[in-house]
Amino acid sequence: MTATQPIHLVRPQALHASSERWSVDAVEALFELPFNDLLFRAQQVHREHFDANAVQRSTLLSIKTGGCPEDCGYCPQSAHHDTGVEADKLMDLATVRAAAQAAVAAGASRFCMGAAWREPKDRDIEKVVELVREVKSLGLEACCTLGMLSKPQALALKEAGVDYYNHNLDTAPEAYGRIISTRVYEERLATLGHVREAGMNVCSGGIVGMGESRRERAGLVAQLANLDPHPESVPINELVQVEGTPLAGTDKLDPFEFVRTIAVARITMPTAYVRLSAGRQAMGDAVQALCFLAGANSIFYGDKLLTTGNPDIERDETLFTRLGLRAV
Repeated sequence: MTATQPIHLVRPQALHASSERWSVDAVEALFELPFNDLLFRAQQVHREHFDANAVQRSTLLSIKTGGCPEDCGYCPQSAHHDTGVEADKLMDLATVRAAAQAAVAAGASRFCMGAAWREPKDRDIEKVVELVREVKSLGLEACCTLGMLSKPQALALKEAGVDYYNHNLDTAPEAYGRIISTRVYEERLATLGHVREAGMNVCSGGIVGMGESRRERAGLVAQLANLDPHPESVPINELVQVEGTPLAGTDKLDPFEFVRTIAVARITMPTAYVRLSAGRQAMGDAVQALCFLAGANSIFYGDKLLTTGNPDIERDETLFTRLGLRAV
């Protein structure tokens, strides 16, 4: 797929909206608001649905790293890019259990397991099911991100106890061909449909700072907001540039534009947990505080996100104390 090819979107039945709730023009208009007005509106929406000073904390573990056949331009785990990330086998049960126990001790409420697959084989799902059951036995919510799923695979994960399945849309449909050529947008929507039909909560967001325009950022938010229902969890990632990936060297996004994206996600998806995700390590405390003011109420907690860095637990605890935030 080239960047200029049109993408015809087909919505799976479970995610079909009878009428478009948010046009791209309407979402872009939110981005155009004066900064103070946008944050004020976002904070009002946030307080209607959530405790403004409570933040959900998740821990993310890469249970199968590297060697992915996809060519996502941002990803150091792609087999197409020379980033120094070696391909590993699926982690064993004891290692995952120890990581989950550490997450419990650190105060996380959700444990997310990610595997660098384009789409898991059925035998992979059988192994993941064992890991999920172990995580659930510790009292944690379980989340997985394993690539594209078939309907039977989604049902198997639901039956094992998976609470959330993450499958990001990454960017707007019209920008998608610039980022990845090994799959199409419809395939991402189809997996979200299988997840919803199986009864799992949908976790889906995107990455900003990949050279997209503001209108393309609005297009991503509109896609997410018009899913029916919108995702329960919406991770907003800022591109973490990794040497060896095609997007290394991309102009860095203005921090205020990132905060605007959080605010627009909050307004358009009022009952979602909006997660401040990748890129937090490079953000100053003031920018993070603005993100919480804009409606972010979830973070990844721990010093690593799959293969990239994350603020350490002590830094997060200190920031939470300074801001008067508490974990849920």
